[in-house]
Amino acid sequence: MKAILTSLIAAAFAASAWAHDYKVGAIEIDHPWARAVPSSAKTSAAYMTFANKGAADKLVSASSDVAKEIQIHTMVTEAGVMKMREIKSLDIAANSKTELKPGGYHIMLIGLPDGLKDGTKFPLKLKFEKAGEVTVTVVAEKGSHAGHKH
Repeated sequence: MKAILTSLIAAAFAASAWAHDYKVGAIEIDHPWARAVPSSAKTSAAYMTFANKGAADKLVSASSDVAKEIQIHTMVTEAGVMKMREIKSLDIAANSKTELKPGGYHIMLIGLPDGLKDGTKFPLKLKFEKAGEVTVTVVAEKGSHAGHKH
């Protein structure tokens, strides 16, 4: 019986280690990841999902030593062409999910010194207007994760 209990506890810890989940205030943050890019690339983007279980809030900044500059971006269409635009903050509606994903909202990593190798992990501090600050671990991954379920 003791061996079974030990195995169950170990499995629970292993599952939580792979979950990539974080929480600050009423906001849960799921699967922070960034697009892996070659060493010659100086930019990449980070993505994740915010599940807000409370009142409306805003992501007001993101910071990390992984890049010289970090910006919150949206995608807009101008004259039929999709373009990235920096935004000062990202509204997180009350009791809803906000997804940062390729082709949509994202956190732009500008001035990478050596790209982002697949599997690289780095801390990213997120600051919310009401919920406060939380540091998440972002993992660089290959390919597009549009529709990715974790």
